[in-house]
Amino acid sequence: MALNKELIDKIIKVTSKAAISCGQFIGKNDKKNADKAATDAMRNEINKLEFNGEVVIGEGELDEAPMLYIGEKLGSGGNLDIDIAVDPLEGTNFVAKNLPGALSVISIAEKGNLFKAPETYMNKIAVSNKVPYDATDLDFSIEKNIKNLADSLNKDISDITACLLNRPRHYEIIKNLKKMNVKMKLISDGDVSGALMVTDDKYNVDIFLGIGGGPEGVLAASAIDAYGCKFQGRFIFDSDINILRAKKMGIKDLEKKYELHEIIKGDSIFCATGITDGDLVKGINIKDNKYITETLVTHKSANMCKIVVREDTIKT
Repeated sequence: MALNKELIDKIIKVTSKAAISCGQFIGKNDKKNADKAATDAMRNEINKLEFNGEVVIGEGELDEAPMLYIGEKLGSGGNLDIDIAVDPLEGTNFVAKNLPGALSVISIAEKGNLFKAPETYMNKIAVSNKVPYDATDLDFSIEKNIKNLADSLNKDISDITACLLNRPRHYEIIKNLKKMNVKMKLISDGDVSGALMVTDDKYNVDIFLGIGGGPEGVLAASAIDAYGCKFQGRFIFDSDINILRAKKMGIKDLEKKYELHEIIKGDSIFCATGITDGDLVKGINIKDNKYITETLVTHKSANMCKIVVREDTIKT
C-alpha cells in the first residue's frame, strides 16, 4: 500500500483537528496549553490510521511528554510502515498573542525515508526551482549566494528578497544583507513557512537562510521536495547531550551538509493547516456552525501542491 489519495485526506484531517483543538487558545497568552491541545489532538487522530508509524522528527525525547516524542509509535497497525515528522503547533507565540502565521504541520513518508535526528538547530538554505542548482550553497558566503542569485534571476541585487528569522544569532547576516542593499523579510517565528516562501513568486522571497529548528528544517524539506526547489541543511550539535543523541541515532559525520534527497527520500505527504491567518494559508474560521480550515498539501508522486479547504461541524 503506497501513500495514496485516501491517506492524503486522512492526513489533512490530522492537522485540521490539531489546529481546531488549539484554536480555543488564540490570544489567551497560554503557549503551554495551546501546544498540548494541538499535540493531544494530533496524536489521537494519527492513532486512528491503519499503519505502523514512528515519530522520527518530533518535539523532544520521551521524558518531555506530552510532546510527540522521537521514537513514539503511532497508528492502529496494518501493512504500511511510516516515518512521521510533526510540529503540532508551529508558532506558539503566534497563537498566544493572536499573531499571523501559526500552523499545525505533519509530514509522512514510507519507513526509512525521513531523516531521523535529535531535536536541535539546523543551518539551512532554500531557493526556488528557477535558480540553477550550483548557483547557491550553504557553504558559500552571503555575498556569493546573493550575487549568484541575482545573476540567475536576472535581477538587481537591490531587488532580491531574503527571508530569515529575526534573531541575534543572525546579526552578521543581517548586517551583510543591509550592506548589499538586499530586501529582507524578517520573521519572528515560523521557519517552516519561511522556507516555503521560496516555492512561489507570489510570496516575493528569493532565498531563505539562517539557523532555525532542525525539525522545522526536515518538515520544510519534505514540502519543498514536491515543488522541485533546492534545500540544504546542516545540523548543529553544539552540546554533549546533542552529540551523544546524534551518535546513538547513527549520525557519524556531525558536520555533514545534507542535500534535500538525503533528508527526504521517495514519496511523501506534507500538510500544514492554518491556525491564525498567514502567508501560506488562512487561519481557522467559524461559519454556519462549522470550522473552516485551509491546509497546504503536497504529495510528491502525484505532483500535488495545493490548498485544501475542509469543513468540520461544531459539536454542541
